[in-house]
Amino acid sequence: MEVVSACLAGIACRYDGTAQEAPEIVAAVRQGKALPLCPEMLGGLPAPRQAAEIKEGCVVTAEGIDLTQPFQKGAEIATQIAILAGCRKAVLKARSPSCGCGRIYDGTFSGHLVEGDGLWAQALKKAGIEVKVR
Repeated sequence: MEVVSACLAGIACRYDGTAQEAPEIVAAVRQGKALPLCPEMLGGLPAPRQAAEIKEGCVVTAEGIDLTQPFQKGAEIATQIAILAGCRKAVLKARSPSCGCGRIYDGTFSGHLVEGDGLWAQALKKAGIEVKVR
């Protein structure tokens, strides 16, 4: 079993209230091979919500609102669920402040990418779950 970003499974949970459906992820969920989770919503954030990026270790909106706490809470909850479900791999949404792995937005809201991982990707890796992005 693998855990996947819920937006890739067709669930409209992204910051802009949309999904980013990936047919192979939807198929894996339908076959019971993948578990869709959204750490941001598990952390208490609505959809839609303001876009956020990681800046100086904190998750903030363009207006400077600090969303680090719900992002951390959601990452912890989603990781606990993935562990309980026996997930060994994760397929996450690229560049996200939660799910990004390897490269994330730099916190300037300019579209510029830097090396780094989102909070959920970090938590999954720490738990020994292999993470790749889509």
